[in-house]
Amino acid sequence: MKIVRVRLSDPEVVPLLADLHREYDARYGDGSGDSAYDVAADEFDPPVGAFVVLMHEGISVAGGGIRCYAPGTAEVKRMWTNPEYRRQGHASTVLHALEAIALELGYLRVRLETGYLQPEAIALYRGLGYTDIGNYGIYDSAFGFELELAPAARALVV
Repeated sequence: MKIVRVRLSDPEVVPLLADLHREYDARYGDGSGDSAYDVAADEFDPPVGAFVVLMHEGISVAGGGIRCYAPGTAEVKRMWTNPEYRRQGHASTVLHALEAIALELGYLRVRLETGYLQPEAIALYRGLGYTDIGNYGIYDSAFGFELELAPAARALVV
């Protein structure tokens, strides 16, 4: 398996967005799947953003992106794992790749939100050391999380 940097408009991302749309509609109903498209594609472009897909033999296994949320803070969006590859650690692989890219781009922290009907995502973020910060976005029942990037390395900078 290999992490590949792509643009949101690249063909490797098509199954990701389509399945996010389907899954949000199934879990939340009422056209919630449209939120898979609520951010302009260019917000994930360098130098302030990035999008990655974990590929295996031509199959998009997992993916996600970062964009600038605020000065010093990147926001993770579009985290997804192909249903046939879930519960194998691929979401963690993608998230760690996004954290590394965020650090490369000069961000100090990463923020994200997930829905109340996504307990597996909530458990993942808590398990990876993300701090619950409460709802910060436009979705009323979302859970917000944040992670400080490389705090030990920053503490050495005077």
